[in-house]
Order: sequence, then structure tokens, then C-alpha cells
Amino acid sequence: MGIFQRATADQLWKLTRPDNRHDKLTRDNLLDLQDHHLVRIESVQEDQRQVWVLTKRGHGEAKKLLEPKGIRVSALREKKYDPVTGELLGTSYDDHAAAVTSTAAELHRAGIGHRLGFQTEIGHRLADGYVQRADLVVRAPAAGVPVMLLEIDRRTEDAHDLVAKLRRYWQWGRLLPKDADKHTVDLVRSRPDAIEDVDHEQRLWRRVYPPTGREGLVPLAFVFADTTKAKVANTVAVLEEAGRPYWAPRRYETYHQGITAKDYSQAVPVVVTTLEQLQEHGAGAAVWRRLGRTGEQTLTAALDNPDGDILFREQAARADAEAKQRMAAEREARRPVCSRCGTKFTDERWKQTTARDVWKAGDLSVCGSCHADDVARQEAAAEAARRQVAATSEPEEDRGQEPGKPRRGLFRRRS
Repeated sequence: MGIFQRATADQLWKLTRPDNRHDKLTRDNLLDLQDHHLVRIESVQEDQRQVWVLTKRGHGEAKKLLEPKGIRVSALREKKYDPVTGELLGTSYDDHAAAVTSTAAELHRAGIGHRLGFQTEIGHRLADGYVQRADLVVRAPAAGVPVMLLEIDRRTEDAHDLVAKLRRYWQWGRLLPKDADKHTVDLVRSRPDAIEDVDHEQRLWRRVYPPTGREGLVPLAFVFADTTKAKVANTVAVLEEAGRPYWAPRRYETYHQGITAKDYSQAVPVVVTTLEQLQEHGAGAAVWRRLGRTGEQTLTAALDNPDGDILFREQAARADAEAKQRMAAEREARRPVCSRCGTKFTDERWKQTTARDVWKAGDLSVCGSCHADDVARQEAAAEAARRQVAATSEPEEDRGQEPGKPRRGLFRRRS
């Protein structure tokens, strides 16, 4: 009650002891707290459910317990009486507040969010000063939902009003913090879509909420209560069509061919369900529908993007591999063939025949082996020619000289 301000025993049972088969223990605890003047019954609903609130003393104890943990405590419900009739004022427990608490209870019962991990009426201030308040914020990293904003609608709002809420959350996700560096601020001011070049870690929303573990901005859920399937279907149709600029993924801007993956990096993941489905099947069941998809999924499956970044990396890697294979095949098709022996050129020989000093490569139509044979023949012929030249240039006085005898000189001593 320190978080939700008011709650029935049934709601508190699902929030605090969801494993119990009924709410008797919860009601006993409430009576015990009432004896200690920590809680009181504010009103009794038409179905005889009692609505409990904290007393001033209980509110003080809740603040001591929750505020040191960084948990926001709801405002105190003080007793106020009509000065004329003496009737207790402000005891109405409107259906919207009840639906918010019931939604949190169903999420907690399914293991999505700790009972102290919920927050209500959390404001998100836009650049123009408007504050968009989320009915409920849940943080459930253990359940695969690090953070999610929830809007509870009993069809008291027009569908286009819900689109406006979606737009505001999208705009808030594109804001920079006040202490952003000047270079980033100047970049964002340079053109309307420049914020898309700024990493999410540098944006305001990451100062408020943890990473979502998925592409895109903070997920948003619309939970419809006390309405008909036809009205829900009509509202969702308007959300899908008019809200497309805010929830829909885009095509990846890439040079790769055949990429079917979608870019969710700038989108708000939006899921829808009804409170009746949560109560009947449980929040952990396949009762969530992601805008842009058909059919219902579990919450984590609905929030995941199997056709997003993971698929893009796989397709890009596959496209790169195919491009390399195609280029290799095309290069192999261009590889020269020896005009003498029919053998394909090696890479080294091919490089020699296309280098700047191609004049050193000899006959450009032959392979490396044939070129080596040519070089060997040329060297052998050169060696034979050298020997022949050496033989023809022998000194004339050496001719006729008997081997082993000293050469006769021109001048001899007379005997």
C-alpha cells in the first residue's frame, strides 16, 4: 500500500503471497496491522470488497522502509469529512486505480516484477514541459523484462489519445540529458533526425531506466480493462495505423543485398493485452500481442525482435560470405591459362604478368613452370655462348705448346 496507496485484500494477496491458494492469510495480516493502527478500511465496494489504506502512522513506517531503497511512496490518504454532513470524503476507489493495482498483482503473480519493483504515476517530462505520467512501471530483470511502462485503459480515453501518449513516450526517448556534451547537443540541433545518430547510452532515458536488453526505446504496454473485444480491436487498429511512426521498425540502411531484417533501434516496442486475459490465463501466458504482429505471445517473446539486429548480423555475415565466394569465383574465371601446357596460372605468376615491371616476366602467355623452363634454356644458351667466346679468345702463343713443359720464351741462353 505504500506503493499503490489503496488496495483490496485480493490484490494484496496476489502482490505479496501469490503462491497461497486464497487471501485468508492476507486478510488476517491486515486485521493485525489494523490493530496496530497502521492500516484502516477506507471504503467497502458494491461487491463487499474492503479497500484498505495506510494510516498516518503506517505511512510514516512505509517511508522509513521504502525510501532508503529508492522506492517512491504514494501520497497519504488522509481522513477528510464534509463540514456540513460530516460524511467521510474521498473514499471512492475508482475503477482505473483498481485496474492499475490489479494489473500489478497479476504481473507479480506470474513472476514478472518484485512487489517492491512497481511504481505508479511516474512522470516523463518532455522538452516543452509537458509531463507524461505512466500508470505503472515494472522492473523485472529476472523475468526478462528489465523495464516496461504500462498504460491502463478502461476505454475512457479516445484511441487517438492513446496514440498521443505513445508519441510522447517516443519523443521522451529521443531527449538528451541536461548535461550532454556540447558536440552532441550541436549535432542534434543540426537536423531533426540527428538524434538517431546518438547512442542510447547518451540519451536521457538511460539515466532513468536500465538497458532493456533489446533494440529500441523503453517498451510500452497498453492493458485494456472492463471493455469489449470489439472495442479493443478497434483501438488496437487505430494504434497500429496512426502510431506506426513510433512503434514500427525500419529497413536497414546497408549495401548488402537480400536483407529482410528490420531496424528496431528507434522504435517503441508496444504490446497490448486485457486485464481479463491476465486474470484468466496469467501474465506469463501467451496473452500479449505486439503491434505489427498477428497472434498472441508470452511477454518476453512479444518484446523480442527475432527479425531485428540478430537476424541482420546473420544475414549480413552470410551476404559477406556469399560476396566473397562470388568474387573468388569471378576471379578464378578470369585466371589466365598457359598457352603451352594448358595449366592455370598461380597467383604469383598472375601477379608477375600484371605487375608494373611486366617486362621481367618474359612470355606473358605461359605459366610459371613454362616460364622457368624458358629461363633455364636461356641461361644454358648464354652459358654455352660464354664458353664458346672464351675458347675462341685463347692466346696464340699457347697454341702447339706441349702440356707439362715450360713455355719457351723469345730469348734463350746460348749453350
